Amino acid sequence: MNTDNLLDIRNLEVAFPDEERNFITVLKGINLSLQKGETLGIVGESGSGKSLTSLSIMGLLPANAKVQKGEILFGRGAENRDLLHLRSKKEFEKIRGNRISMIFQEPMTSLNPVQACGSQVAEVILMHRKCSRKEAHQSVIDLFERVELPRPEEIFNSYPHQISGGQKQRVMIAMAIACEPELIIADEPTTALDVTVQKRILELLRELCAENNSGLIFITHDLGVVSEIADRVLVMYQGEVVEEGAVKTILASPREPYTKALLACRPKLSNNPVRLPVVSDFLEKNQERETSPKHQPESREVVLRAENLGVHFPLKQSGKNAAAYLKAVDNVSFEVKHGETLGLVGESGCGKSTLGRTLVGLQEAHTGKAVYEGVQIAGGGSKFPPQFRRKVQIIFQDPYSSLNPGKTVDEALSEPLMVHGLIKSKAERSKRVISILDKVGLPSGAAQKYPHQFSGGQRQRICIARTLMVEPEFIICDESVSALDVSVQAKVLNLLNDLKDELNLTYIFISHDLSVVKYMADRIIVMRAGKIEEIGESEAIYTSPASAYTKSLIESIPEIG
Repeated sequence: MNTDNLLDIRNLEVAFPDEERNFITVLKGINLSLQKGETLGIVGESGSGKSLTSLSIMGLLPANAKVQKGEILFGRGAENRDLLHLRSKKEFEKIRGNRISMIFQEPMTSLNPVQACGSQVAEVILMHRKCSRKEAHQSVIDLFERVELPRPEEIFNSYPHQISGGQKQRVMIAMAIACEPELIIADEPTTALDVTVQKRILELLRELCAENNSGLIFITHDLGVVSEIADRVLVMYQGEVVEEGAVKTILASPREPYTKALLACRPKLSNNPVRLPVVSDFLEKNQERETSPKHQPESREVVLRAENLGVHFPLKQSGKNAAAYLKAVDNVSFEVKHGETLGLVGESGCGKSTLGRTLVGLQEAHTGKAVYEGVQIAGGGSKFPPQFRRKVQIIFQDPYSSLNPGKTVDEALSEPLMVHGLIKSKAERSKRVISILDKVGLPSGAAQKYPHQFSGGQRQRICIARTLMVEPEFIICDESVSALDVSVQAKVLNLLNDLKDELNLTYIFISHDLSVVKYMADRIIVMRAGKIEEIGESEAIYTSPASAYTKSLIESIPEIG
């Protein structure tokens, strides 16, 4: 091992007990190294062990985890320590957040919901640095500006639920870089970010590592992102390292079928195949797949029409009335045809999620109206019609906050059936639960588990399954695949397209991942600051964007090669 390494993991094995309390090894002899100033990308599917490896470094393994053997050596020279054998909890607390920091995948569950965002970041600074509260406050404002959060002072005093998913992730990034750590572990840090902010955050992380000679472990399922930020890449599969090397070499000439599969599963801008390949195609050496262009829907009747729709939020109060408003959705008009997929893209805060929530009756429209199948569902003080509650469904972005932590998957998925009075027999409900779980790629045993027992990607599949339980006609997918690794994402996108054909569904597909939107959508709406920037056929938007803003979004998409 190189004595100049910042981090050395040697033959790490971690096990968990099964139902009979027999320990099952899930990390199997992991070896990796990292030098100061170097970026190591770790890629693999959900459950491959990449996040568990990072939690081992941070000393945040679950209480029932057992480190069977191995070393995690951090620091150089006299400061070199085995993190698995620190003498006390306080010893680790001096390192964690100070010398080693971590950016977690799900900011909503990582941030304290009852503490203002700025106070949470200031807390880290006050814990590890000798400074006054005033100085800590100014440091937080500087950090918020550096990660390009709008209105830093306002967000300092905002609670996590008051800002968007992308903004919450940027708060987490600010917290992680607050003490200029020697090692940053970024676990899917750009999953919730739109492509332009993602590009700037990647540049920021590179700059920070260069300035402080920090090491960076970047965990992601997006190999396009890895190609832009990493020096070396390590590929994990089922708890083992299957391939490792320079990022350019691995991405250009992967040796292992699994690595080839991860590269192939990612939607590309250059073509629109009927079906995306999945990992099993490569591991089973069954690489024959349809690559012809997707069938474009015939002209059909309009099922949803929005006319001058507006949603406004008060910014400043003057007595009982607001003195100023934020126009989250500003005079928006469009149509959705039966059986099509309408893509909705734009940067974080552009109003796309607010628009989606308005169309399912979760947010009041203040101007204009929306009409579904001839019935007004939003605007003019109208309430969302009860008869459409089953027909029109939404899949939310944050899977953890969408699921009741006290209910098993079987209970969570059965609940919509009971609410709508669809299946009265408990046995029949459970049978349908298992059938739907199989459709989204989860085993039948998942039905008896709780949300915290799944990875982020698995939780999102559960949310998709719950939406499908009531056999809807119109589904709004709000960042519904952003938390999924590329292989599962490919399966779910294929599934959504299969269900669209099989059940004659209509989708509004909201995402910041423009590659995914291009694959899924027949037409695309580009939103900016609450307004529609442009709307058109999917291929036309990407090949000949009419707006400079749309062109900038497309140019920000990470591409391999």
